[in-house]
Amino acid sequence: MEIIIISGRSGAGKSVALRALEDTGYYCVDNIPLDLLPQLTDILSQSQSSVAISLDIRNIPNSAHSLKQTLSTLQKHHQIKIIFLEADRATLIRRYSDSRRLHPLSLKDLSLEAAIDEEYRYLEPLIQHANLILDTTHLSTHSLAERLREFLRGNSEKELKIIVESFGFKYGIPLDADYVFDVRFLPNPHWDPTLRPMTGLEAPVAEFLNSHTEVNEFIYLTRHYIDTWLPMLEKNNRSYLTIAIGCTGGKHRSVYIAQQLGEYFQAKGKTVKIQHKSLERNKKIIKSAVIKTLFLLTALFLHAHRLYNFTRITA
Repeated sequence: MEIIIISGRSGAGKSVALRALEDTGYYCVDNIPLDLLPQLTDILSQSQSSVAISLDIRNIPNSAHSLKQTLSTLQKHHQIKIIFLEADRATLIRRYSDSRRLHPLSLKDLSLEAAIDEEYRYLEPLIQHANLILDTTHLSTHSLAERLREFLRGNSEKELKIIVESFGFKYGIPLDADYVFDVRFLPNPHWDPTLRPMTGLEAPVAEFLNSHTEVNEFIYLTRHYIDTWLPMLEKNNRSYLTIAIGCTGGKHRSVYIAQQLGEYFQAKGKTVKIQHKSLERNKKIIKSAVIKTLFLLTALFLHAHRLYNFTRITA
């Protein structure tokens, strides 16, 4: 029987993930104690071929040995895949504030921030067993469901999907990265006033970086490194390989190099997704600022209009 175990940090999207798996035909069980899983799976295997089980912090043993033993017992009789959902601390705090729900560890008289940090320490042993670590910080409900469907399709098709992403170190390293390459030592277009407002996707920045031998050498050696080990990674039953390229702000160097690497592997016929996390983040911030500005201007206009009408009436 195929068993998908969904776990991760509270607020990272386990309920959404379980619903997505249910929609694809999995028999779903929510929040069962881990030590009862062997008995449950024995019963379900008589009538089900695919099962998805959600585990949260309340149902995972404190002992890493107990966890390993239970998973080992299950793997003797079933095909087990563990999906671990992550999100950054600020996002988890915002999601809890929006939903007004209590964190499972808040019952220990911990603040929300302390509960989030404590939970991560509890979950660390489980992360080591995960087949897929999925960062939901910037994922919508629809995008999360689609990523899970792609992962499940990958299980049957055995096709490795390569994700090449750029990011800015000042915003943090992507939690779902398999390989992280730091390019902050390369020449920085930021110090050229004409290039500063641009991104690594624009021709003048690309020409600047392409003119430096060390940039081209870094791209060549990184491609060679991935080319060398990619066949073994493809044989290792993976569904995703996430390669993260980071510079200071995630705007110039990392964007250009991630784009070059992604296009190289696309040209070789690989399934590749290229994404630029810091650029997407800044777009969202600008969009939010524009909406807030328009809202404020509308409010000021309505206030001025009411004041004008009031002045006319009282005149």
